[in-house]
Amino acid sequence: MIRLKSEEEVAKIERAAKIVAEVLDLMSEMISPGISASDLEKTANEHIEKRNAKPAFKGYNGFPYALCVSVNEEIVHGFPLKSKILKSGDLVSIDCGVLKEGYYGDAARTFCVGECSEKDYRLLKITKEALEKAIKVAVPGKQIGDIGAAIQNHVEKNGFSIIRDYVGHGVGRRLHEDPQIPNYGNAGAGDYLRSGMTLAIEPMVSAGDYRTMVLEDGWTAVTIDGSRTAHFENTLVIENDSTRVLSQL
Repeated sequence: MIRLKSEEEVAKIERAAKIVAEVLDLMSEMISPGISASDLEKTANEHIEKRNAKPAFKGYNGFPYALCVSVNEEIVHGFPLKSKILKSGDLVSIDCGVLKEGYYGDAARTFCVGECSEKDYRLLKITKEALEKAIKVAVPGKQIGDIGAAIQNHVEKNGFSIIRDYVGHGVGRRLHEDPQIPNYGNAGAGDYLRSGMTLAIEPMVSAGDYRTMVLEDGWTAVTIDGSRTAHFENTLVIENDSTRVLSQL
């Protein structure tokens, strides 16, 4: 069931989402060749605690960390291990969630470590643009399928592939609420968007094959052909005649 949020609830979601944005800004400053994913995890935990909030992912269905740190062919749910040392040319996706005052915020960004290839920069650009296009169509009267179609059309016409096994979602009192928001689909299909809906839209894009598999750790999702990936996500609220992003400063 889709829960519409009151203004008070939206304000709480926004406070949580802005802490996520702060964490991602800190990650942007820290990411450089030679840094360990565990250093990013430590800083994220410290900042979330300082803001009197809790990491949403830690303990969620048994996930053991505050951050998902996914490198290159890792799509999502990568572990922030000490042994995961970033090097120049890597693409690293950071996904973070925060719980504050009983409400959740969720966002993700992909960063280039040092100098990356022209194709990698283009992968990041197209994925970020796909999220922006999805946000623009996420207004009252449109449908869930319009979001997925906007993402899929932009990604595929630019020669990349949409990951289909992981999708966006509602967010609020729970980290994952209805509705599910696939990053692909047909315009004019699915539930209608209404004022008061709070959503986490998160295109995940592969430079090659869209098919995925999960590693032996039971969490880390990778592309089946080893293709590099990008992941951008924002938490937003649908208002009377527009959409407002909550997870940006």
